[in-house]
Amino acid sequence: MENNKSFFGTQGILIALLGLTGTFSIALMILFKTNTSDAQSQSNSIKDITANVVTQQRLEKLKTEMLTSWQQEAQAKGFATDVPSNFQGAVIKEAKLPADKKVIALTFDDGPWPNSTAQVLDILKKNNIKGTFFVVGQNVKNYPDLTKRVVTDGHTIANHTWHHWYHHMNAQAAAYEVANTTDIIYKTTGVKTSLFRPPGGIMSNGVAAYAKSNKYAVIMWSADSIDYSRPGVPKLINNIFRGARPGGIVLMHDGGGDRAHTVKALPEIISRFRNQGYEFVTVPELLEMQNQYSQVVAQKSKKP
Repeated sequence: MENNKSFFGTQGILIALLGLTGTFSIALMILFKTNTSDAQSQSNSIKDITANVVTQQRLEKLKTEMLTSWQQEAQAKGFATDVPSNFQGAVIKEAKLPADKKVIALTFDDGPWPNSTAQVLDILKKNNIKGTFFVVGQNVKNYPDLTKRVVTDGHTIANHTWHHWYHHMNAQAAAYEVANTTDIIYKTTGVKTSLFRPPGGIMSNGVAAYAKSNKYAVIMWSADSIDYSRPGVPKLINNIFRGARPGGIVLMHDGGGDRAHTVKALPEIISRFRNQGYEFVTVPELLEMQNQYSQVVAQKSKKP
């Protein structure tokens, strides 16, 4: 019995040692695997971060290249809105053209604006018409894609100050309102505009004086839709045609508030003008027509 006890005691010790050795080996394997896994995970994390940084850098580079290319394309297509020199610093309400030259310029203020600007652009595109958009600087900043679409669709883009303020401004504030808007239009679209419209048509609060002294053509209007007061569609249309005439400039709004009535009225406005024999032009085109007509008149007057 004692020999059996000794045998089983020795055997038990051996079994216990083997068990401990196995456990220790397994623990080492788990620890090694865990450390390896952690190292791999850390390595993968570093790789992921590096990949994300590289991807972001590539995206930024691509965006820069696309914008540069887009700006060059805009300039190449002649979307710059510089006006004839004799209109720089002048105030224009309409073009002086012969009565049988039935052209009209549709203009839109206070955009770009969510929904309504895109709706106006869609209607103009459907009817193959180019308009003139007097944009607000802070809206250009907030809605750059809409601003770009104005130009890529072939329309003229122009300056309508940064904040659309009516109150009197000192020279420094007026300069900020106009110059910063021209700057962000250029940075966003590649177009450097020489066209300006003072908010509310106010000529005495500083911004128009700054624009005139800096060679902008100050563009007013000859037909006012008064759509800012949101009249019914029939009245809005009548407001326009009450003052419409060849060489005229029509004032409407695509931004600054609810422009659902303007959007609804626009197809009928286009249709009625066309039925009366009108063609649609941008403001720079209108000014160029007046310039050419004036030259023709001047040449005729010189003949004996």
